[in-house]
Amino acid sequence: MARGKVSADPTELEKLEWPYDWPPPWRNDRLIGHEAAERTMLAAQQSGRLHHAWLITGPRGIGKATLAWRFTRFLLAGQQGGLFGGATENLAVATDAPGRALVDARSHPDLFHLRRSLNPDTGRIRTEISVDDVRGLGEFMHMTPAMGAWRVAIVDAADEMNRNAANAVLKILEEPPPNAVLLIVAHAPGRLLPTIRSRCRRLALQPLSQETVVRLLGDYAPNVSAEERAALADLADGSIGRALELASAGSLGLYREMVEVLATLPDIDMARLHGFAERFARRGEEANADWRSLNYLLDGWMKGLARHAAVGGEGSAVVPAERGLQEKLLAAASLDRWMEAWEKVAHLLSRADAVNLDRKQTVLGSFLALQSAMR
Repeated sequence: MARGKVSADPTELEKLEWPYDWPPPWRNDRLIGHEAAERTMLAAQQSGRLHHAWLITGPRGIGKATLAWRFTRFLLAGQQGGLFGGATENLAVATDAPGRALVDARSHPDLFHLRRSLNPDTGRIRTEISVDDVRGLGEFMHMTPAMGAWRVAIVDAADEMNRNAANAVLKILEEPPPNAVLLIVAHAPGRLLPTIRSRCRRLALQPLSQETVVRLLGDYAPNVSAEERAALADLADGSIGRALELASAGSLGLYREMVEVLATLPDIDMARLHGFAERFARRGEEANADWRSLNYLLDGWMKGLARHAAVGGEGSAVVPAERGLQEKLLAAASLDRWMEAWEKVAHLLSRADAVNLDRKQTVLGSFLALQSAMR
């Protein structure tokens, strides 16, 4: 195999697409916390008036794609070829149902999975869904079902489509074929074309409860302690996917260090800050995971500060150094000053990724921007 190239081996490609230890949505048979949404889709199918396109929205990592795949299994492997199916109370499909294994392997002839594809020259998954990835979707949607009553296409996630790809999907929505369903997963539907949103039936999923996230962490990350599961659930804000990512990256330690630096404001401990920022000067996947975690954690911490300023009460504390910190910082500067600082930090972090800035210097600049809010 040439340097920089990746073989077409399905197992190797799937590891690049889903580099996690927990099951991917197309093989995850569990959906917890979204029973109402499941009943909505089931009722629509049983009514005989199933909408041709669904826009499944909500924060990243709460189960949107899992719901889309659960409904896909039901349509392709749970209906035994019937248009309406028999009486049932949920979308569960037996593991030995005809066609179920094909859906789980994403090789069912009546299934199309539109997602970011592999760039064979770099060996990496592309950063966006391009119009080339959409090619074939229109033809697929207009073909006669091969094994049953339906053809199903999943777009995951629509936020990752570039404009040309979005326009190509819009053209399909404008001329919907019979017995074909398009399930569009979107983390931030406001970024989609209004014409795409208007042609879909929207199903908004809410963040999971903290109890649910803790329970799922116990199932998918049994080596994480009960105390850490509770802390991760706090940080994940209702997203089991985010909680698992933070757990696998060891991000609780990163969060603890971040808060300990913040606790030295306004007379920031520069030695501690430089030590913290140094970890982002490293290269490799572990460093990249730390960087992604920092972007999420610092943004979430600033949101928590704003929320505390708005509603008052006792500030939350995931780690000991956080106790009383929000009150201290809000007493030292107005919320407007903190919002200005937050905007500067968000700009710095986004610029670092966009133009490949030095990450260590970006971290230093971000914390100094927060310090400036208190002067």
